[in-house]
Amino acid sequence: MMQPSGNLAGRLLRPFQEFAQAETSGGIVLLCCTAIALGWANSFWSASYSQLWETHFALSFASWKLDKSLHFWINDGLMAVFFFLVGLELKREVLVGELASFRHAVLPLVAAVGGVIFPAIIYAIFNAGGRGVAGWGIPMATDIAFALGVLALLGERIPLTLKIFLTAFAIFDDIIAVMMIAFFYSGGINLLALGLAGVVLVGLVAINLLGARALTVYIALGVVLWLLILQSGIHATIAGVLLAMVIPARARIDAQDFLDEGYALLGEFERADAPGIGLYMNDDQQSAVQALEVAAERLQTPLQRLEHMLHNPVSFVVVPLFVLANAGVYLRGGALLDNLFSPVSLGVFFGLVVGKQLGITLFSWLAVVLRWAELPRDVSWLHIYGVSWLGGIGFTMSLFIDGLAFEQTSQEMLDQAKVGILLAALIAGSVGYVILRHACRVGQEAVVEAG
Repeated sequence: MMQPSGNLAGRLLRPFQEFAQAETSGGIVLLCCTAIALGWANSFWSASYSQLWETHFALSFASWKLDKSLHFWINDGLMAVFFFLVGLELKREVLVGELASFRHAVLPLVAAVGGVIFPAIIYAIFNAGGRGVAGWGIPMATDIAFALGVLALLGERIPLTLKIFLTAFAIFDDIIAVMMIAFFYSGGINLLALGLAGVVLVGLVAINLLGARALTVYIALGVVLWLLILQSGIHATIAGVLLAMVIPARARIDAQDFLDEGYALLGEFERADAPGIGLYMNDDQQSAVQALEVAAERLQTPLQRLEHMLHNPVSFVVVPLFVLANAGVYLRGGALLDNLFSPVSLGVFFGLVVGKQLGITLFSWLAVVLRWAELPRDVSWLHIYGVSWLGGIGFTMSLFIDGLAFEQTSQEMLDQAKVGILLAALIAGSVGYVILRHACRVGQEAVVEAG
């Protein structure tokens, strides 16, 4: 009989390793899109850059019509898919991942709290009483794709536990960012639309409890939920997170039953006599294969299927389009210096570069000193400090919050914040890489001396 192969720990960590690999590849794509957006916005064709994103597209049904710019469809529509994936990843981590254990979750949670408090305070210091005060949420985020991309440059020298720590605190960052968007960066509330959205959400919970697993049902109701939340005044991307929370996460068959059934079906396939396999299967073999497909479908949860389906489209289509549409900022002439030394740009830059490293490192140290948590295996304080610098790569989420804070009020401050975000990503990524490379060298020398 066939036996499962491979190391148990390796099999358990494989999904995380595949996730990290997809994110690092996505980071390279984002870097290219950033360069394209900046080059385009500062070229002779800069007018076409703005004109493209302001092109209008409309959805209509009977007397109802939703006529919005391409920029809206990307930021409020496609980014809802991004937040949907964030929600799926969060739910998976809480149920079976690093966040399922309170002791494992404490350190990245406390680090994330420190990593949002300090940047907000530093930004507020630069902008207290000024027009840019609304941007306090911009430097609080961490871009997981870029941060993991920097770690990938160091290869196998980086402990896997450090990658898990970075991923976990970045997820907590995302949770806090979603809460900020819902409570502080939404418009006037339409209670009727909000109430109807609540009814749809309750309906989604009900069909989950009734055992419905057809993805088309959840997606169709999710579109309705998005439209209602859009009309309610709360930012429409929140619909993605809410929908993710009601996607079924339990399999219809447990692993042992699947193994037993799978071995039995493979045995039936093997015993059936059908020469010329590859061109033709007899009825018995066809029946065994179809039954095995059904068993595999019952084992894989809708949450797993959706998360697997969406990773590449989000990493290589949704987020790159968002960056392409939002990273372009005019830098020619004196515009760069004007933007760079504005309170908004300085607040974002120092919030990300200084606030993140102080908050993440200090709060992590306090958590360990107070015995709330302990350092992950093979991770030193120099590793933590290096990763705290990578936390200063806000990028995607920072650009998103920048748009919410200033897009409707001031194009000037919108561009100023972008300059701070881009410069912080460059500095934080470079310094974080140097520190982590040194930390890896120190760790290797310690191993050699101990040997």
